[in-house]
Parts: sequence; C-alpha cells; structure tokens
Amino acid sequence: MKLLQGTAQITSSGHLEIGGVSATELAARYGTPLYIMDEAFIRKNCRAWQQAVGNHGKVAYASKAFCTLAMCRLVDQEGLSLDVVSGGELATALAANFPAERIYFNGNNKSLEEIELAVRSNVGRVIVDNFYELEMLEQTAARFKRPVSILLRICPGVEAHTHEYVQTGQLDSKFGFTLDNGQAMSAVKVALTKPHLYLRGMQCHIGSQIFALDGFAAAGKTMISFLADIKKATGVILSELDMGGGLGIKYLPEDNPAQVKDLVQTVVRSVQMACATNNFPVPQLVFEPGRSIVGPPGWVIYRVGARKEIPGIRTYVAVDGGMADNPRPALYGSRYSALVANKANAALEETVTIAGKCCESGDILIKDITLPRLEPGDILAIPSAGAYQFSMASNYNRLCRPAVVFVRDGEAHVVVERESMADLFRHDLIPKAWEKQQERLRVAR
Repeated sequence: MKLLQGTAQITSSGHLEIGGVSATELAARYGTPLYIMDEAFIRKNCRAWQQAVGNHGKVAYASKAFCTLAMCRLVDQEGLSLDVVSGGELATALAANFPAERIYFNGNNKSLEEIELAVRSNVGRVIVDNFYELEMLEQTAARFKRPVSILLRICPGVEAHTHEYVQTGQLDSKFGFTLDNGQAMSAVKVALTKPHLYLRGMQCHIGSQIFALDGFAAAGKTMISFLADIKKATGVILSELDMGGGLGIKYLPEDNPAQVKDLVQTVVRSVQMACATNNFPVPQLVFEPGRSIVGPPGWVIYRVGARKEIPGIRTYVAVDGGMADNPRPALYGSRYSALVANKANAALEETVTIAGKCCESGDILIKDITLPRLEPGDILAIPSAGAYQFSMASNYNRLCRPAVVFVRDGEAHVVVERESMADLFRHDLIPKAWEKQQERLRVAR
C-alpha cells in the first residue's frame, strides 16, 4: 500500500499497525483525535540527514514543525542541533535540557524578553532578521556582558516552486535583509561595528514543501556570491552558511519528493562550484529540516461519526476532529490521503468528502476520496501528519487539543496528554466587580 512508510503495516486482520501497535487499540486506549508518531522512523530520518550532510556541516532540526519536550530530547539524543523561532520553543528546548550551544534562534520579530532569554541561555547562534533586532541584541548583549554569535538572515530573491504562503526567499517577503537593494550589505557593515556581536555567517530559507531542487542550487550560488562580495567590501571572510530547510514530503500516493541525499548533494555542488568561481573558501553548511524529519512518521486518527448524502452531488462523512487539529487544508489547500484503520483491506466502495466538526463550511480535511464504506465508529487514519498539525492546533470551538503518543517496538508512550475540558477555561477570569452584580441579579430573580 503506497500510503505506508516507516514501521506502518497492515496486519492479516486488516488493521493498521504503527510501531508494532494497532491504531484501533490506540484509539480505544487514548481516544480520538490522536496524533501517533513512529519513533523509529523519526530517528531513521535524523540519521539520514546526518549521514547525507556528513562533514559538510550541521543539521539543525526545525522545531516549528513539531516541538515537545520528548521531541527536543530525541533530537539531542540523535546529535542534531535545534532551530527555534520563538521564546516558547526556546523554553521548551531548555526545559528538555537541550544544549544551548547547539540552538539556532530564528524569527522575524523577536521580543526583548525572547532576546534576553537567548542571551542569558548562551544559545549557539542568533539569526538576526532586521536592523531593529540587530540594535536590540547588541544592547542586550552589552547589558548582560556576554558575546553573542550571529548569522544574518538574507532574502536571496529566489522564488521556490511551492504555495505562496510558504515561499520565504522571494524579494517581497517579510523575512530577512533584502539582497538586491543593498540592504543586506548595509546590515553586514552595521553588524561588524557591534562590539558584543560576532558575525559568523549568513542564513537563507527559500520556502517549504519544495519538490524541485533548482531553487536550492540557485540560493546556494547567490549566497556564495554575496559572501564573496562581503570579503571584497570589508575584508572579512565569513565561514558559515545556513541554507534553511524546505524539502517536501509525500502526502499523496502520486507525490514524488526528492531524497535527502539528493538535496544535500545539490546544495554542496552548487556551493563548491560558486566558491571556485569566486575564489572563496567553502563555508560550513547548516541545513534546517523539519517536515522531512517528522512529517512522514506522523499519523492522525479520527473516529467516524455522521454522514450526509446529497444525491448526485456529494457524500460528506464527518470525523471527530478537523481544522482545530489540522488547519492546513483550510489554510493552504493542503491535500491528504487516508485509509480506514480497522478495515484497511476492505474493498473501495464509495467516494466521500471527509468533513471536520468545526462550525465552518471550510472545515474539510479531504475532498473526494475513495474508501471502503465508512460507518460510525470506524477509525480513519491520515498519514504524513507529523509536521505542522500538532504545532498549529488550536482550541477553536473550544475543542480540546489531542494527545500525542510515540510508538516503538510494540509500546506506546504518551508525550503530550490530551487536554481536558477544564484546561479550556483554566486561564479564564471573571472580573471580581461582577460578583456583587451577580448576587444582586440572583436575589432579584
């Protein structure tokens, strides 16, 4: 079955099994919706990246894809560095005892509090996104009397072949210093004047869920040319180049993403050729994979509920989750496939649209998919759900966010507990001044 990756398999009884654990058993034990992460598959992907990059540089897992204490601990165990983009992700990493010196702190609008946390924690690299941050970071580093190593995020003017919402390297972007208008060179010259900041290199990121590799090659060539220009203008040779992430994954049976080794080889070849052309020493490369590490190993399972048949038009089948636990279809038009976990070998009988339970017409998880006939209580399983689902989940309609379990070798471990109803209003407050009014109303009634 084309949907199966990692340890996922269909048993002789026709049930989906991940990490040696039945998905239907997980549904019964932990409830639905439920995020299931194939731990062995995640570790395999981490090692594939490490092996592909080798002595060319470092791998920094992009935690925005999926960030929990357990995931940060796993990344540390596998020897990767960690890319964070907020104070919350940084705090999670530190709480998991992730080594601060292996943390790269990204983000286009870091607050003073976030910068202070980064400086106090001695993170390995702060990736500076704008002039405002450059000044704030220098002032904070001076106040704490701590040197800070930085990279500058550059917008290289490369448009990746992906959804416009996840393109980040084109000229019209909220991220980074623009290259073509001289802003990036100005940022370099300003950074070099800051006594508490140590400019180590550059960073760029052209987008996400990218299949074609030509954009990565173009970005590598452009960035090396810029590093050579910096050498000519300032005499400074910068030795680090962070190429970001963006490698796409397989969401549908027909998807054909590039392999990790092919991406790395493409970037390395482009960088080496550009270095030879520009007479510039080859820098240490950094890659920031996120989706390609945790996306394929993740599944989300739902319990089937109501159905609505509109003769000649469409049949809707509703599940007990939706855009609150996976906003990507509504946000990006993202497409998924699925199987029925409790009868995966059953004949395909009907084409249906999988609807979520949120009070929005746009809460559609999968449009027009052919499956075995779905009945209330069936368990629908969606693969490649490990990236940007848990991390983007919300409490819309006051829904409780699902639990997350890691499965491996026949065992399941809860790494994020399911939210309870009480969690939904744990931080809600009623103004104290209203209490007397409430009492008067009670008496009046």
